Amino acid sequence: MTLVDGGPVLVEGPVELEMPDGTVARSDRFVVALCACRRSKRYPFCDTSHRKRVRN
Repeated sequence: MTLVDGGPVLVEGPVELEMPDGTVARSDRFVVALCACRRSKRYPFCDTSHRKRVRN
């Protein structure tokens, strides 16, 4: 497991996570990014929502 400063938690996969409501989230990827900020629309998986949006 690797904690990314200001970003996700990287975990060697595949992973199976039991959520508080009892559902199970699975990923077969070799490295899985887990959301640490709870902003992800794909929670518990990271969708890079933690990145700051910069307007040009």
